[in-house]
This record gives sequence, C-alpha cells and structure tokens, in this order.
Amino acid sequence: MTIATINRFITLFSGALEALSARVPITEIERLAMLIHQSMDQGRRTYHVSTHVFDMCEGMKPRQVLATLFHDVVYYQLDGGFPQQAHRLLMRSIRVEQQTLMIRAIGENDTGLALCAGVFGFRPGEILPLYGGMNEFLSAVVAVRLLEPHLPPKELLAIAACIEATVPFRGVAANGTGPYDRLADRLRRVSGSLGIVVSEMDIDTMVKDALIMANRDVASFAEADPGTFLATTWLLIEESNAPLSAIGIYSIQDYRGALGRMEKFLSTLNPDHVFHRYGGTPTDEQFAALLAGARKNLAFATQYLGAKIVSISVIEALALLTGGNCPVSMFLGDIRSAYGKPDRAEDFLPRVPGTEPVDEQLVTVLERGRSKESANDLTVSPLTAFVYRYLGHDGTARALLSAKEMFAGNLPAMEYLRGLNADMVRALIGACARIALSREVALRALDKAL
Repeated sequence: MTIATINRFITLFSGALEALSARVPITEIERLAMLIHQSMDQGRRTYHVSTHVFDMCEGMKPRQVLATLFHDVVYYQLDGGFPQQAHRLLMRSIRVEQQTLMIRAIGENDTGLALCAGVFGFRPGEILPLYGGMNEFLSAVVAVRLLEPHLPPKELLAIAACIEATVPFRGVAANGTGPYDRLADRLRRVSGSLGIVVSEMDIDTMVKDALIMANRDVASFAEADPGTFLATTWLLIEESNAPLSAIGIYSIQDYRGALGRMEKFLSTLNPDHVFHRYGGTPTDEQFAALLAGARKNLAFATQYLGAKIVSISVIEALALLTGGNCPVSMFLGDIRSAYGKPDRAEDFLPRVPGTEPVDEQLVTVLERGRSKESANDLTVSPLTAFVYRYLGHDGTARALLSAKEMFAGNLPAMEYLRGLNADMVRALIGACARIALSREVALRALDKAL
C-alpha cells in the first residue's frame, strides 16, 4: 500500500516547511503540491516526473527538499510553455519575444527576482540560454515567488542556489574556477546587494547543500548496473523526441534520428563535467568512484546506442530500397497488440554463428533488456543482438561509421548493405519479408539484386 502521489507531495512540503519553522496553512501547502504535481505528471514527460523528485528527496535537508520539489517545475521547450498554474507568476518576471525569453526590468522592491537573477548571474534584458540554465532559473523564480511569504531571504537564497546547481554538465571556466566556486562568489555578491546577512560558513553550507543535491540529480550516471543507466537514458530519449510518443506510427527515420541525437550527445559529453566537488565534498574516494562510474556508463551507453543505430540502419536501407521510409512497425511488427502477441521480425531470424568477438555485458543487456519498462519501445533488443553478434564488436563500430555516411547522403543504401555481412543481410531481408506484407515482393527482389 502507498499513498497517492499528490499526498506524497503534500507530505514533503509539510515536513520541509515545518522543519524550517514556517507556519503555512494546509490549504496553501495543498496548492503548492498541486502545482508541482500538475506540472510534472502530464504532457510528454517520462523522466522529469514525480518519481524523479521522490527518489531525490530521500534523506535530504529541508531546504534541499523544497529545492528538489521545484527544480524541474518548468521545462519550457518540452511542455510547450510555462506551467499553467505558474504562467501569470512567471510573466511578471519574463518577457517572451520571437520565441526567446528575457528577464524583465527588476523593480526596486522585487527582492525575489533580484535574488534569482543574482544567484544565476543573469541580468535584466538578457536572453535566457535554452541549455544554459533557462529552465532552472524559471523554476527558481517559481519557487522563490511562492515561498517568499513563508521563508526568510536567507532560506530563499539557499533554495535558489540548490536549483542553480542542477544546471548540468559544466566545466572549469577560463580563469580556473569551477561552477561551485562561481556560485559561491555570486552568493556573496547577491547577499551583499540585497542586505541578506550570511556568513562565510553559511555560504559554504549553501554551496555544499547545492552540490550534494546536484550530484544526486545525475546519480544515474554512476549506477553500478549499466542497464539501469540505459533505462534512464531511454526515458530521456522518449521524453525529448515527440514523434516516438506515437507508438506503432513513428517512422524508421524518426527512431534512428532519436537514437543518433542521444548517441552524439553521450559520445561527446565530458565525463568530468557530470559530477562535481567543492570544499572536500564529496571525499576523494567518493568522487573518484563517481567519475569512474560516469566514464564507464557513458562509454557503455554510447556502444549500446551505436549498436542500436547499426541494426535500425539496415532496416532503414531495406525500406529506402523497397519504397521509402515508413513506420518501424511495418518492417519489425508492433511492440504490443490488443489481439495477442504480435508477430515480430526477430521471430523469424536464424541462429547467429557467433564467431566474432563481442562484449558479453553488452550482449546481456541487448538480450535480457534494460531494467525499466518503456511505453514506446521494447526493453529487450533481439534484432540488435542478432546484428551485433553477427558483426562482432569491432565490426559493429565499423558499420556505424558507414551507416552515418549513408544517413548523410554520402553512401547509397545499396552500397551500404553490400558492405555488410551478406548472410546477415539476407537473414534480415527474409525476416522483414514475413512482416512487411506490402514490401514482400520488393524485398525478395532486393535479395536477388544484392
């Protein structure tokens, strides 16, 4: 038995506010909880939802809990705008012009907006950077505006700092300072300009609290089980690619494009920018473990996505040569069906000779599946496992380079297929011909042409 999600939000708000000696009417707590719940658990979100908040809040300090509750309340590009319940509040602070968001002029008595702008280092009239803190800043504005009647400025400063710290994947600046050194400097400046009395010890505590919360926000990067990290990655792929929500309808190229964008992002992400430390927090040993986990998981996820791209690239080539792009389900079958177990292309594949060296851990994840269910894709990848076992680890890496040449228009689909293992391609053609009824004749003809 467990309590309703909305009641978990109410409980978290109540406990955190009470711990900070804030006497807030239960009706107001209910209103805050409803805003967070409605903002996070509707629309296209699959990762930045209430479960992410609940996982983060476990065992954290009251100010961290409040910051966590608010830190993802605004996801402008994903939600298609501001949360309905916070729209009017945000429009007091933000001006929208030609799809860009800018901070309005800050009124003389608008301490809340001045505090948030100071903590984030933004200025009035400045265009908010889409991937450089825009959503986090807007979330902080919502938090500070709504909590301002109930908490002293010092706590609001700490909460805004925690939310700012969740701007991900930042490195060392040209002057050698890290993101948390810079945050500490901004806290000193904004507290001084607004007359908020804080000591150096207070600032040190605020920054460390923010750091701990931020590292927990990306904790999946240090997962011991790569399948768990991949499950999180998959939720992000689904969340950030609207076409994939049309289950059974999204096209081969929609699917391949989503995989490609995530593979490119993870392969270029510096693992040293995932986790951070400040003032000895976390310890040397803890930090080394976090960095090692990030490096391992990024490398593994990149290889996994690369293998997925190679397998779908073969299907894409088959589609292009027999009539053009089409729904993935036309060639591979439905993920699930109301009429029973659907036929799938992998049901008609032969056994793989298995003579090429492979990464056994990668094979295990492909064949046994990621650790969390997906609404838009199978968690197991038998087709990719088939291709990966046929080509081997190194052969799959070479095929990925050729596939990208095909995607870029530099390599004809026919030449791409001819560069792969002929037995593997023939087996995939036979399997797809059993599923793609309208392409069966064309697929058989392609088999002969190859």
